[in-house]
Amino acid sequence: MRSKLSIIVVGAGVFGASAALELARRGHTVTLMDPGPLPHPRAASTDISKAVRMDYGSDEFYMSLMEEALSVWDRWNVDWAEPLYHEDGFLVLSVDEMRPGKFEYESFQLLRKHGHNPQRLNSTTLKNRFPAWNANRYSDGYLNPRAGWGESARVVEHLIQEARSAGVLLREGLSAVRLQDDSARVTGLVGSDGQPYTADFVIIAMGTWSPVLSPSLKDLITHVAQPIFYFEPDDVRNYQPDCFPVWAADLSRTGWYGFPSTKGGTVKVSNHGPGREVLPDDDRKTTEEDEIRCRNFLKESLPGLANARLANSRTCLYCDTWDGDFYIDHVPEWPGLIVATGGSGHAFKFTPMLGTIVADVVECKPNKYAARFAWRERGGEVKEQARYRG
Repeated sequence: MRSKLSIIVVGAGVFGASAALELARRGHTVTLMDPGPLPHPRAASTDISKAVRMDYGSDEFYMSLMEEALSVWDRWNVDWAEPLYHEDGFLVLSVDEMRPGKFEYESFQLLRKHGHNPQRLNSTTLKNRFPAWNANRYSDGYLNPRAGWGESARVVEHLIQEARSAGVLLREGLSAVRLQDDSARVTGLVGSDGQPYTADFVIIAMGTWSPVLSPSLKDLITHVAQPIFYFEPDDVRNYQPDCFPVWAADLSRTGWYGFPSTKGGTVKVSNHGPGREVLPDDDRKTTEEDEIRCRNFLKESLPGLANARLANSRTCLYCDTWDGDFYIDHVPEWPGLIVATGGSGHAFKFTPMLGTIVADVVECKPNKYAARFAWRERGGEVKEQARYRG
């Protein structure tokens, strides 16, 4: 492979922006193309917050990957003018006693195996330390202090700025219409301006829109809408980070998780569950049923939020792969085409590692994590252990 390549990255979300930045730093000529505005308002990463946690049940691969990512989050907080990762901890709650085979128990044990210090909780300690919660409902759980949340849209914005400074040509306001090839390999693409753009490699990082340019992904990816609600309680004291960190409430059974209050008094509550299958360009509105489900959960678990004013709501569009793992690889039978997509609702936390993995795949360099994300045909459906299964 030539030492210096021309590369077009299509999509400026976490996969695309981090890949463009890393490839430019390695000396390649990189164009980052996105219809904009940036951060794109419909991108999965465009939000006020995303969870940053290494709690993955018994899945040691993702914990190890996240341990490395956390060290980079720490470095970014030092290097950037303003820290965008907030290590407020991760509160994991279980209605019943944590038991082997369950997400909560396996996460707790794996954290301890890796030398971390999760703090076991019961109803009494929950009531005393985290007063917003209905302690009568949750008998077990733990607090992982080595976790928190990132200001996701601002992180992407920062990466795009760094990519531009590193020499990436940013083509905001330009979409990719179709690929170009010479019968032997992909040679570039045609933009929405009707012009051809040539490159040694095209990287598709379009999230849920990726199958539009790479039909090979159509049977491997589904588009799933997950509801997000932004509440504004009258009194935010019980929702501050010191007593209300990022949380997951019986996650593998309910799907509900959330975040501490922002400086402006907004408390975000989301669902990481089966979701609702939609099309990529459908509207992002939540349904009345979504809100009813959320408020019913709050009545049982966080009664102080149950009747709080709803400031806003929307759906986050997951780009779900059939097995919950990302796709970062050369596309078989399409030389010159690479995909970096399939976030499946849990990619943002790995942002510090994604660019390196993509760049190593482009350069065909060894990467101990890339094999998990290599191209694979559809098999039996498997989701990450945290994912609510109904």
